[in-house]
Amino acid sequence: MKKFVLLLMVITVGFATSCSNDDDGTPQATTSNLVLNLSGLEDVGSGHVYEGWVLVNGSPVSTGTFTVDASGTLSATSFEVLTETLDAATKFILTIEPNPDPDPAPSAQKLIAGDFSGNSATVSTSVAPAVGDFSNAAGTFFLRTPTDEAPGTANNGNDENGIWFGTPGAPPSPNFTLPTLPDGWIYEGWVVGDAGPLSTGTFSSFDTMDDNAGASTSFGGTEQLGPPIPGEDFFNNAPSGETFPLDIRGRTVVISIEPVPDNSPAPFLLKPLAVVAGNGTAPDVHTFNQNLGSFPTGTVTR
Repeated sequence: MKKFVLLLMVITVGFATSCSNDDDGTPQATTSNLVLNLSGLEDVGSGHVYEGWVLVNGSPVSTGTFTVDASGTLSATSFEVLTETLDAATKFILTIEPNPDPDPAPSAQKLIAGDFSGNSATVSTSVAPAVGDFSNAAGTFFLRTPTDEAPGTANNGNDENGIWFGTPGAPPSPNFTLPTLPDGWIYEGWVVGDAGPLSTGTFSSFDTMDDNAGASTSFGGTEQLGPPIPGEDFFNNAPSGETFPLDIRGRTVVISIEPVPDNSPAPFLLKPLAVVAGNGTAPDVHTFNQNLGSFPTGTVTR
């Protein structure tokens, strides 16, 4: 009887061992779940997806893609990843990728990241290589309309129709406290009109005109270009639902961070600065408020 029991144990152990091997005897790799608990993400449209990555020995390994609906709900929050990969991971990174994606490497749009401490990572934009640390974000603007004034002429008295980011002067000077953005991102100014947000243009430097200066789609006047800072006057090319000249007083003004290329005409979810413009025109200066509540945050657990 004892010999029969011993034989049965040997057969059982042998069967269990074979189930953990491939047919050629090679042990099968085990997997574990990577769980995302993220808030503040938004729908990036049908042409893009979010993709998670873990950094292993300095190299990124994809953990899978997901989408986000209009209410901010993730299509998936748990991803099966090789246990060996997760155990060796030092960092989690979330990117925005084109869909379909012809490139297996991470895109330049690295949105949030976090370093693993034990089995979890707290993720934010502040951890490299994500978009940046905006804890000290600040800036000012003034209301003035230089583009509808011929050089050398007097002020037209309609300064409530233009906005420029900086401090008034001759010439005006930049006055942003914002980090230099990594590749794949650019700043954009906005004024909320009657029908929605109106772009003042995109910029990466604070002491030059933005990318909208002189463009055929610019809202500015026709007499001259603006000063050497980002901004816009609102006189021409009014979109549907808007009436120009636009009085900016009492309207919400926003600085956003946009992906490049940009997949939407609306402001992206990263809006570090926002405020309602006051009534004073130049030389009065208006100060932005921080708006970091718009930034995504969360934890990743392995």
